Amino acid sequence: MKQILNRLINHEQLSSQEARDILVAISEGKYNQSQIAAFLTVYMMRSVTVEELEGFRDALLDLCLAVDVSEFNTIDLCGTGGDGKNTFNISTLSSFVAAGAGVKVTKHGNYGVSSVSGSSNVMEHLGIHFSNDSDFLKKCLDKAGICVLHAPLFHPAMKNVAPIRRELGIKTFFNMLGPMVNPAFPKNQLVGVFNLELARLYGYLYQKSEKNYAILHAMDGYDEISLTGKTKVITKASEEVLHPKDFKVSTINQEQIYGGNSVPEAATIFLNILKGNGTNAQNNVVCANAGMAISVVEGCTPIEGFEKAKESLLSGNGLQALEKLQKLSSNK
Repeated sequence: MKQILNRLINHEQLSSQEARDILVAISEGKYNQSQIAAFLTVYMMRSVTVEELEGFRDALLDLCLAVDVSEFNTIDLCGTGGDGKNTFNISTLSSFVAAGAGVKVTKHGNYGVSSVSGSSNVMEHLGIHFSNDSDFLKKCLDKAGICVLHAPLFHPAMKNVAPIRRELGIKTFFNMLGPMVNPAFPKNQLVGVFNLELARLYGYLYQKSEKNYAILHAMDGYDEISLTGKTKVITKASEEVLHPKDFKVSTINQEQIYGGNSVPEAATIFLNILKGNGTNAQNNVVCANAGMAISVVEGCTPIEGFEKAKESLLSGNGLQALEKLQKLSSNK
């Protein structure tokens, strides 16, 4: 590691294979915590290259406990996090709304590192059982239309990194990797990223894949469609900029999608919205993101997806997806 750190400090870049090998070595416990922390810190000081990101991704996918749900045509709605905006759990809520609209969702998530409440925090608070048992996960997809994949259960290789990430408490390149390493290998992906440079890297890597995808970056810094302004959308076929008016809704401000100061507060906001008691701003943000997911899977336009998402939310279908998942969890 000393040689690698010296190279990185001298502004050298790693090849894809070198990046892969280092992450594998970290997973095997070959480096101490100080060396790992120093390695992570380098990538807070400079951007990760596409080759490095590809190598890190390949290592995690090679090392993960894969779950085979290939009989379902699934999508993951997952943001990188790390945007520092402290919104409510938009992508997780959007996942249930998409599931309520008939889309099968394999939701990959983890505890918050740089946010108050990550996806896994709010799911755990609401009684969702975390499991890597494929039979249970298939049952969830079949009955509720969604299963929750709690990242640490599928990425044991990262046990040496998790405590360091928690202690650092700020975004690292692992934030960038989260959406790319779903152990169910979904055929579709809606991914939000925290800056435009990362959106380009993702676009390059996904272009080489078989996936249907949409990569989102709100131009004012959010890792999702925030409706606070314009959003860059990159797909296999095109690049475009979406405005709130494209969903026939008004621009909102940051305070309207605030996520609370604690996990219980985040969970309360989560349930209020799913139960149909959300504000127009909250509902519209959730439906814009869920609608994009629906459009990726079904090939419809974003506004058509938005309307289907609105129907799912307001009819209570999204809430039913959560309640079915809670019931399946309580029987475990």
